[in-house]
Amino acid sequence: MRLFVAFDIPEEIRQGYASLIHEGKKIDSRARWVHAEAVHITLKFLGETPADRVEAIAAALGKLKSSRPVELKFRGVGFFPNERRPRVMWAGIEASPNLSEIAQAADESLAAIGFERETRPFVPHLTLARFPIGGSWDRLIQAAAGFSAREFGPAVESEFYLFQSFLKPSGAEYKKLATFPFLKETT
Repeated sequence: MRLFVAFDIPEEIRQGYASLIHEGKKIDSRARWVHAEAVHITLKFLGETPADRVEAIAAALGKLKSSRPVELKFRGVGFFPNERRPRVMWAGIEASPNLSEIAQAADESLAAIGFERETRPFVPHLTLARFPIGGSWDRLIQAAAGFSAREFGPAVESEFYLFQSFLKPSGAEYKKLATFPFLKETT
């Protein structure tokens, strides 16, 4: 099973990204554009994982708590690693500090049951497109400058998910395996 841990995004925000992806495809269809219904905020990628580990993963993730929901603002676009050698076009996210705290806690909890720790810092984003090596992406990069000020809206989230990923020629498809509400109960 190919697994990852992520936040989902609200449908109205997803629709805004669907429009942006549609515009991007018109500018340059050579990029591998994601399906808007698959856009998510990855907290931890687990990769190929035996099915018998799902219960331990769920137990580890179920312990994660925060005193408040995660506040998100979706705006702008950019490129990893940069505009000169783009490999990924991403959508920006401004988040309350507890998003990074939850990502770090997920990494630590899963490391305790044998998953490798992340070596790169957590950078919240939504992947919009991936680029094959080589080729010029100048038209898309120029258009992205116009997209950089675009706002897609806010969201407040109080749960994240364990997803299974199915790689298909038409693009990845995802299935939610478990839901993890993370707000601490107050008395």
